[in-house]
Amino acid sequence: MRNPEFDREQVLRAAMHAFIAKGYSNTSMQDLTKATGLHPGSLYCAFNNKRGLLLAALGQYQQDRSQEFQQFFVLDRKLLVSLKAYLDHIVLKCLSCEVDSGCLLTKALNELAQQDDEVQHIISASLAKWHQALSQIFAQAQQNGELNSKRDSEHLARYFAMGIYGLRTFAHTHTSSNTLQQLANQLFADVCA
Repeated sequence: MRNPEFDREQVLRAAMHAFIAKGYSNTSMQDLTKATGLHPGSLYCAFNNKRGLLLAALGQYQQDRSQEFQQFFVLDRKLLVSLKAYLDHIVLKCLSCEVDSGCLLTKALNELAQQDDEVQHIISASLAKWHQALSQIFAQAQQNGELNSKRDSEHLARYFAMGIYGLRTFAHTHTSSNTLQQLANQLFADVCA
């Protein structure tokens, strides 16, 4: 059997954009061939079917978001400064007109998780890794004296994640940059209080 002759990450990112834009159910194989530039036979050979492509796209999405998150915390600066920069980055993505400003995990969770245990598991595991990374950031900020240590770092991480979910959802109907930034600033102030 021949190895696929395409850039797998590029194809998966193109599929992500298609799934985010239209949702899983409304994304046709024709949409996916147009987005990826591959023939239907190549997609079926590489991913078996549309669901297989979604599962691979979810894995790539998680990897991309994890790398994006980590890049904010590699610099030699205070953790809360990095956390604020990460939050501001999310606000900018929410305000952009880019297709990938949406969250594939949330979209797939809302559309498919109740019907597909494997999709539910992948999404839950991905979100759990993100929550754990946030919790570690909050715990480290407390150890560094940047944040009050009396509050539970896991609770702060859950609250912060919930706020980000809310910002992303709110941005779909309220595109005022001032309003979204004010809400993000309030979220940050709440976790730093």
